[in-house]
Amino acid sequence: MKLSRLIITLTLLLCTATASAQRIGMGYWDVDHLYDTLPSPFYDDSDYLPQGALKWNTERYLRKVENTAQVIDSLSLPLIALWGVENEEVVRDITSRCKGDYTYLHRTLNSLDGLDFALLYYGDVFLPTLVRPGNRFLYIEGLLRRRTPAPRLKRARRGVVRTRTDTLSLLLTAEHHLVNTILDEIRKERPTFKVVVMGNFDPKGAERYGVRCSDPDAQNDTPHYGNTTSRFGWKPSDYMAADTTFRIVKNEVYIRDFLIDTQSGQPLKTYNKKLYIGGYGKSLPTYLYIE
Repeated sequence: MKLSRLIITLTLLLCTATASAQRIGMGYWDVDHLYDTLPSPFYDDSDYLPQGALKWNTERYLRKVENTAQVIDSLSLPLIALWGVENEEVVRDITSRCKGDYTYLHRTLNSLDGLDFALLYYGDVFLPTLVRPGNRFLYIEGLLRRRTPAPRLKRARRGVVRTRTDTLSLLLTAEHHLVNTILDEIRKERPTFKVVVMGNFDPKGAERYGVRCSDPDAQNDTPHYGNTTSRFGWKPSDYMAADTTFRIVKNEVYIRDFLIDTQSGQPLKTYNKKLYIGGYGKSLPTYLYIE
């Protein structure tokens, strides 16, 4: 009896491991104005300087970097997109403090506030082949590698897996008004590419281009109940949507106790107006798992 139970347990564990190996997790997070402490000649970052209105100094900067790396490690995903970093040096500092072995990708967007996107990823999961920055968006093409079970053959060894490679179009956006235009171009120029969109966009409008926030067969049918707050309560500010050729297993807001202010019940911010709190940011990360 004990032996049979052990066999059943091991079988279940093997099935779970095989199933999870097919899934790829991705995350998106607005890190809320992560500037360094040096003045820029190209845009106004005067508030985020030691002598500025927010008294932004090296100690506060390093704490923000550590907080950001802590959240990334807590998410533990192979691809994580960040919005709101000032430059490559900031991204390098974040990556160096992460426990995960991330490679990073960054491009300067030449925006009026100096804020950029960055992508942290595992090199054995994603390989960028084209990067194109734009007006508050970053378009990335690459190869997405997913482990899938080998076909069942009579002479095949058990537990053997193979790697499936998908060509991925990844669109990171902080402005919703250009998303549909970009998606239309992607579908016309890259009709066989699979698309994932992250950031500020209209998920209903994006559905016409074959990307969606939830899968009809997924257990979680209400993925976005809010990742930031206003005077009216919680509201969604960022979304993630994946190609309809993917099956979305989970698409949720990442909520943990350490990210929430115990007094207000809101995200634990870095600043409350001009009062320094030392938290993580004004919004919570979002994440999804696809198969």
